[in-house]
Amino acid sequence: MSHETETDQPNNNDAVAADDNNVDQAGPVSNEEIEQELLQEQEQISETEQLQKQVAEASDQVLRIQAEMQNVRRRAERDIENAHKYALDKFSADLLPVVDNLERALSAISLDDESQKAVAEGIELTLKSFIDVLARFKIEPIDPAGQPFDANLHQAVSMVPNPDLEPNTVMDVFQKGYTLNGRLIRPAMVVVSQAS
Repeated sequence: MSHETETDQPNNNDAVAADDNNVDQAGPVSNEEIEQELLQEQEQISETEQLQKQVAEASDQVLRIQAEMQNVRRRAERDIENAHKYALDKFSADLLPVVDNLERALSAISLDDESQKAVAEGIELTLKSFIDVLARFKIEPIDPAGQPFDANLHQAVSMVPNPDLEPNTVMDVFQKGYTLNGRLIRPAMVVVSQAS
């Protein structure tokens, strides 16, 4: 029996000899095989570099898109704010001639005549309540009499020589201007002094 166990188990020397035979069968590695392996490694490295470059470009593009989205969001918020802020722009511009007419009517009435005094008080109260409503909605008058001419807020109707005033000073206001939240609705129509 002991003889059978020896033949059933492989000999360790046989396994080492088989490994040596496998190495001998593979043979020595040629220069061409080494070059091919190097080329494959270089291709893998260049592929990796290309993929890294694509990932960097994609992340850069994502950052740009996020920045653009923030800009679009800010623009939309600003547009909505301006729409709320200046929604009354056209409406208030249409109401301004009513204020002008009330002021003209008040200046045309003679306060010395007792019969017109009650009418003048009624127009004055109406004008005051109208101006209070405009002020509540941030519609402010521009009355530049005696101030330097500002082309952003005033429209010069004529220029008159006046040695008593500095040149380009507003001498007279034909029609008041108005702003809505600081934005010009209508420029003031003015007469400007000119050097004599």
